[in-house]
Amino acid sequence: MRTTILFTCLLALCACQKQQAPAVAAAAPPAMSVSVAKATQESVPTEVHVVGTVEASAIVQVKSQIAGQLESVSFTEGQNVKQGDVLFHIDPRPYEEALRQAEAAVDRDRAQVAQAEANLVRDQAQAKFAETDAARQEQLNQEKLASKMTADQAKTTLDVNRATARASEASVNTARATLASDLAAVTRAKLDLGYCTIPAPISGRTGNLLVHPGNLVKENDAALVVIHRVEPIFVNFGVPEDHLGAIRRLNAMHPLPVNVTLQDGGNRTVTGSLAVIDNTVDATTGTIHLKATFENRDGMLWPGQFVNVALTLDTLRDATVVPSEAVQEGRQGQVVFVVKPGNTVEIRPVSAGVTRGRHTVIEKGLAPGETVVVDGQMALFPGAPVRIVEPSKAGSGPQ
Repeated sequence: MRTTILFTCLLALCACQKQQAPAVAAAAPPAMSVSVAKATQESVPTEVHVVGTVEASAIVQVKSQIAGQLESVSFTEGQNVKQGDVLFHIDPRPYEEALRQAEAAVDRDRAQVAQAEANLVRDQAQAKFAETDAARQEQLNQEKLASKMTADQAKTTLDVNRATARASEASVNTARATLASDLAAVTRAKLDLGYCTIPAPISGRTGNLLVHPGNLVKENDAALVVIHRVEPIFVNFGVPEDHLGAIRRLNAMHPLPVNVTLQDGGNRTVTGSLAVIDNTVDATTGTIHLKATFENRDGMLWPGQFVNVALTLDTLRDATVVPSEAVQEGRQGQVVFVVKPGNTVEIRPVSAGVTRGRHTVIEKGLAPGETVVVDGQMALFPGAPVRIVEPSKAGSGPQ
């Protein structure tokens, strides 16, 4: 009986061992969700990116050229004005009176000139008569028909009349000089009267009013207002001196384009051109100062602003370009994950070049048309299977 039981247990044990399944083969890794983009071939400008400051193309302090009381202001603070627009009025009454006095002096001088010229004509006539009489008396004296005293008296009269004529001529010249002086005084008085109205010397934007109506102003003293010309406008910036040779060479062929964006987070860009290359490299910073000109018709640029500046030096033709997110830092340098046929990935070392916006130039290691992963690279490895999804779903894990 005991032998039968033992035999039965051995049979059961053997049956259990036969029923055990062989080891399960290793399962394939799940596909990772990634978003991709194709490498494209484009022309990409070579740019130098720096921070610059906006500067008005002209700054004028408006001052009074005469002294007087400021009567009125014909603009509002911060207003755009055109060259020639009236800005201020100064009380003209003292200058109107000065003009009347100068004109009266001119009328008096003209009368004196006329009188002096008439006296000159009279004295010249008397001198001519005296010359004739002296010659006649001298002839009679030689013929013993008149005494020598009479001839001497006639000669003396001639000398007196000639002197009187010369004095009258000098009086005419003096009167004419006085007239010219008073005519100049009239011109000056008219000029001063014109200065009572102060126009805008340039077109631009006015600042704060510095002197208010009712105040007395002095000649060429404190500024009444400051005008900034903002059309066109300048942007000042400095670039490393390493670029100086290329900038000078390229700018000699054509003005280099300069793009500017504001630092307020917006995407608005304005384009101008390089206008000035400074004549000295700053030895302290190792930079060269540059100035670009912008039309600024929409008034986007404002004096004193800080802006992002991109100076375009040259253009790379037929460059391979990928989204900047595709370029990763690996152990041996920069790499991209290339999607191969069969939806597996390959880690490809690349040499990245310039970055423009959200795109990077690949100088070596990638060909146009190849597909690279731009999102979801964290869990990838060589040969990993991938599933291409929308960018918002990339990196969500195995599917």
